[in-house]
Amino acid sequence: MGGPLTSLFAASDEQMMWRVKTQDDPQAFARLVARWEKPIQRLCARMTGDPHRAEDLTQTAFARVFAARAGWEPKGRFSTFLWRIALNLCHDDRRRACRRAEFSFDALADESGAGLGSVAAEEPAPDAQAESHERGALVRQALSNLAPHYREVVVLRHYEGLKFREIADVLGIPEGTVKSRMAEALEQLQRLLKHVNEDGICNHQTPIPEVRAR
Repeated sequence: MGGPLTSLFAASDEQMMWRVKTQDDPQAFARLVARWEKPIQRLCARMTGDPHRAEDLTQTAFARVFAARAGWEPKGRFSTFLWRIALNLCHDDRRRACRRAEFSFDALADESGAGLGSVAAEEPAPDAQAESHERGALVRQALSNLAPHYREVVVLRHYEGLKFREIADVLGIPEGTVKSRMAEALEQLQRLLKHVNEDGICNHQTPIPEVRAR
């Protein structure tokens, strides 16, 4: 037993976007938002450092998708189209924030409220929780110090799980360039976190994203 709603749930992103393009189908668009809202919000939060701003950028990203529906062509994956829109919005937002000297990553201290971290099955002890938060804050701060073109490859690869070929499609650059940017980004993160440890800010080994550039 099935019907239009069952068919809609089983449809691919590209099929649903085609319905949005040709029929202005609100249900198809709602399904796209439901599928992609959280990943796009995570991306925007890690690129901008502000979970609340990320919510606004996510809404804007989907508004732009809908506004561009007439010109959308199913030549590639819908996700590539969406990632690109979201990243462009993040870059534009960062440029505006830098001009206002308001760029801050302090808002990422509570990742649970922004859906950026997983919820543990058991609440850790206060000292362990504090240490975990410190490690996470140090990694986020190091990530924030990367240039945007390095940060985006780390976020897309490590946090969102895209393959190098997919990242290349999103950014419109060769796959080899993605890999070289990843390698340089990881080297910079190593240096940044080593400097933090040597300054005595923390006395434990701070993990960095384990991403193999190959």
